[in-house]
Amino acid sequence: METKVIHSDPEIMGGKPVFLGTRVPVSYLFDYLGAGESIEIFLDH
Repeated sequence: METKVIHSDPEIMGGKPVFLGTRVPVSYLFDYLGAGESIEIFLDH
């Protein structure tokens, strides 16, 4: 069974991919990781 965690809808954040059930863009995760932060810090915020 496939579990989806990313959603894209033109009515939510202009169609940017977001985490399902949120308005948190997936790109934010990559920004955090690119800045040297851990996944734990991202999840805490």
